[in-house]
Amino acid sequence: MTILKHELRQGKLPFLIWTGSIGFLLAVCVFLFPEMKGEMDEVSEMFASMGSFTAAFGMDRLNFGTLVGYYAIECGNILGLGGAFYAALCAVGILSKEEKDRTAEFLLTHPVSRVRIITEKLLAVLLQIAAMNLILYALSLGSMAAVGEEIPWKELNLLHLAYFLLQAELAGLCFGISAFLRKGSAGVGLGIAAMMYFLNLIANIAEAAEFLKYITPFGYCDGADIVSNGRLDGTMVAIGAVIGMGGIIAAYLKYARKDIH
Repeated sequence: MTILKHELRQGKLPFLIWTGSIGFLLAVCVFLFPEMKGEMDEVSEMFASMGSFTAAFGMDRLNFGTLVGYYAIECGNILGLGGAFYAALCAVGILSKEEKDRTAEFLLTHPVSRVRIITEKLLAVLLQIAAMNLILYALSLGSMAAVGEEIPWKELNLLHLAYFLLQAELAGLCFGISAFLRKGSAGVGLGIAAMMYFLNLIANIAEAAEFLKYITPFGYCDGADIVSNGRLDGTMVAIGAVIGMGGIIAAYLKYARKDIH
């Protein structure tokens, strides 16, 4: 597990920065809720009359005056975008960086197979994502308890599970792409995460584009759908799992035969 430990050490600073930043914003959002709760009825009415913008974020189906409605929209966007960017950045360069940093020759001269290299690097990505989500979940619970609000356990658990699955799917997809890159590119990872986010917005606005929800992992993370239905969409989650696993399989197939310089 030498490679795994090495990757975790190398990723410690980005992990702390991203987890700290997302956690701070989540806590601030929750702490603001009691101050804003009395004005949320007017805010809900205002948002309900904003047409396509309202539909894009599902704000026409949630009550901002409740903690769960407020959390699903405000904190959901922070969790969704922040978590997606981190997962994509964490995975998209992890296989290609050996060539970029000129350390491939040193790594591959050790008595370790390429399959083991891929496996330990993949474990490092998944462990960092899982650890970040556990910390953010604990921060959310602590913040809600601190402001004296009743915790909506079911909805909170479903929302955080959905965003963990989203991050795992994006990580799997970007991990596969990483095997095809030679110099690594943070832009590729950020671009994929941003594209998936905007595909979901388009699917929410236009009925003709609703099929896009089955392509983007943000489709099963829609806070309005989760709160309204009380569950995740099993079909979307299954498709997302196939996409993520497809990326991981592609990484194994490509990296095992790749001519590494």
